[in-house]
Order: sequence, then structure tokens, then C-alpha cells
Amino acid sequence: MLNERYDVCIIGAGISGVCAAYELNKRTNLSILVVEQGDEILKRSCPKLKDKSITKCLKCRNCSIMKGFGGAGSFSDGKYNITTEFGGWLSDYISDEEVMEMIYYVDDINMEFGAINTITDDDSEFVKKFSKKALEYDLHLQKAKVKHIGTENNFEILAKMYDFLKSQKRIKIMCNTKISSIEKLTKEVKYPYQLSLEEGKGYIHCQYLIAAPGRSGSVWFSEQCQKLGIKLSNNQVDIGVRVELPAEIMEEVTDELYEAKLTYLTKCHKHRVRTFCMNPYGYVVNENVDGIITVNGHSYADVNMRSKNTNFALLVSLTFTEPFKEPNKYARQIASLVNMIGGDDIIVQRFGDLKEGRRSTVEKINRSTVKPTLTATPGNLGLAIPHDPLQDIIETIEVLNNIVPGIANVDTLLYGLEVKFYSDKPDLDKNLQVKGYDNFYAIGDGAGITRGLAQAGASGIIAARAIIQKENS
Repeated sequence: MLNERYDVCIIGAGISGVCAAYELNKRTNLSILVVEQGDEILKRSCPKLKDKSITKCLKCRNCSIMKGFGGAGSFSDGKYNITTEFGGWLSDYISDEEVMEMIYYVDDINMEFGAINTITDDDSEFVKKFSKKALEYDLHLQKAKVKHIGTENNFEILAKMYDFLKSQKRIKIMCNTKISSIEKLTKEVKYPYQLSLEEGKGYIHCQYLIAAPGRSGSVWFSEQCQKLGIKLSNNQVDIGVRVELPAEIMEEVTDELYEAKLTYLTKCHKHRVRTFCMNPYGYVVNENVDGIITVNGHSYADVNMRSKNTNFALLVSLTFTEPFKEPNKYARQIASLVNMIGGDDIIVQRFGDLKEGRRSTVEKINRSTVKPTLTATPGNLGLAIPHDPLQDIIETIEVLNNIVPGIANVDTLLYGLEVKFYSDKPDLDKNLQVKGYDNFYAIGDGAGITRGLAQAGASGIIAARAIIQKENS
């Protein structure tokens, strides 16, 4: 039975946990353990991506897309948004200037392991004109510099990070290891935090604890916080679709901006809708979120690996009031209904069919001028997505068509459901330390404080530097 002690234990090896480990190793002599429930990075392999004859998600126990060293971001398109305007809420804890410093520092780390040095310009003449045109239709462009690493390069960089951390004498990485519970031992002074391994395999004790659970571990982390009496907050969830259309319709925008993040307040229901995760010449993919099949998108830097389509998410933000307190469960129910109607899969539908209230069929999809990059079940999203957000999606697509003609074409494809779960957020201080729990830090998307790679990595640096400061003092 395992019974080990470390100065620092990091739960989760997504970009936030990796950056925390990197910084602590660089600036301290502390012993560091990184615990990850999924595989080491080079063993992560989705059967569906590897074997094109597999058309449906196999619902693997450990989803390689969502779990493993590098986190859910490993198979993303490696998009780092250099901004405080979106991608997280770190500005609630430290100044915008400090957040930007951390983001650029994470960028430096990425470049150390091979990332490109190219960042888009968010203040060009095209951007100014496009932003003005969008405002005429009450669409608001969120400006940000973007570094697009590419799915293939992003994975390679994370593999190099894994090799580097693995080679360090003070760092131990334990993959395929699940923590069943977090406890604080009141009588233990040096190593107060005890992590129990699943199936009675032993315990890990540490002085400093950094929880970086990632999206796949967010529900588990919320349960642990509740057991420890840590205050949590969350009343929001985003549900929507992934839009796929010919790349030439969007290329003027994507060539200049790479990603156009637009927000719109619908006239029909006053819901905030946003475009998100734009992938020029990309591919629509599915994800297994604890048994629920949802949709996402990727894109490659290598021109030889590109598709003829561009895809992006269109998400409706839903905020709930008392007495309802389970927005994530609400979204999971809708996604489950989509899966059920889709024959245990996601649904694809032409926009023209959705507007007319008719299901898309295999024949209609085959005749479509837009050739889908993901095999999905043709059907009717209107049977699963509630009326209000469905009307919000239709209205927003038609408004977007005013500034990018062609988005609202009959053959534009919509895949559902795309969901962005907002993790329950613990009560934290400016160093991302859990209030009332000394030396216990919560970072990244799974802790509810970030929503993207750049700020997730930055949150790891914030927690690491707080520990470094304590050690130095």
C-alpha cells in the first residue's frame, strides 16, 4: 500500500497543473508530485480518431480526449487568447496588468518547448472596420491578440513538457491514478493534506496542495469541497451548437482575426449569445464528458492537414436564480436527450431544416453543399434543445449573416449539443488559495476561475509563486 509524502501535490496535469509544476521546479527545491487520472500523453489515443471505421464514440472509461497528461487542451487547436477580456476571471483576484504578465510568461514557457512566435494583430484597419460593421447590428466584437499553435503542434509541445518534467529529480508524475478523497488532518503539522487513492491503494500526504482538476474532474472537485465545507458558487451554463460552413465564407475574417469572438443580446429572449472556439479549415469532433457525448472543434497549423470548412461554437448563456442551483445537471439532461434521439450520438442538422422545423435526413446531408467533417446522426435538434435557446440560436445566426453573408445558408450545418459547463467556484483569496485552508490552492478551468488555455496556465503560475513566496519568507 502506497504511503508517500511530498512538499507539493498537484491534482491534475492539464496546462494549469503543468505550469505550476514547471514554476515550482524552476524556483524551489520542493519535492513535487503530479497526479493525473488519465494516461501519459503519448499513450493518449482516441479509437474513433485512430480508426475511421468507428463512427460512434465508444465511451472509453478514461476518455483520451478529455483525460490524461496535458488535460482536455491536448487535442484542442492550441489557441492562446492574449487578453483579460475573456478566457477566465483572474482579474477578479489580481490586476489586469498582473494577469497579462502571467499570460505572456506562459507564452514564454510554450516557446521554450517549441511554440511559434506569431500573434495576430487585434488593431488592424480590417478589425476596426469589422468591429464597426458588427456594432451596426448590435454585435460586439471582443478584441484579443491570438496565438494559434495548431492541434498537432500543441500536442507535440505538451509531449516535450512531459519529458522535461519527468526528467526532473524533484518531480514525480503518477498517471492513471485517481484520488478518491481529500482530507485535512488537524493533528498533522508538516503534511496536513491527505489524499486517498481509489480502491484502497494507499495515501499521499503533502504540505502544499494544488487542485487543478480540469473539466473532467470538476464534478469530483465540487464534491470534495462540499465535504470540506468550502463555500462554492455557480449559477450559469452555456448550451448551443457547433456551426460548420465552407471556409471561404469566413476566410476574410479568419485570415485577419483567426477567431472572431462576437456577443449578441437576443431580441426574443434577452439572452447573451456568443461565438466561441473558431476553427478555420478545421474539423468538428466529439467529446465524452462522463458518458455524455458532446461536440467541439479542432484545427491544424499544417496546411496539408486542413479541411475545406470552418467551424465555431454558438453558445447561449443561461443564468439561473433561486431556488434552482444545478445548471450543469440541467445541461447534462439536454445533452443526454440529444444523445438519445441521435442513437447514442450527437445530431447534425442543416440550418434550413431547423428553421422549417423539419429533421435532416441522410439524403439531405449527402446532397448538402457543406460536407460534414464529423460523422453524426442527421436529425432534429428542435426535439431536444428547449424553445428559448433554440430561438436565440436561430436569431443570432440570421443577425451574423448581415456581417458575414453566407452564415445563414440553408446548407450550413449545426451539430449538437455543445455545452460549456461552468465549474463550481470555491471562495479564494488573491493567490487562489482556498479561504480557511492554508496552503490549499485551486486553479484552472475545473476550479471555475478560467475558461481557456492562456488564463489556465497563468493561474498555475499564480499559485506556484504564492508557494514560492511563502518558502522564501
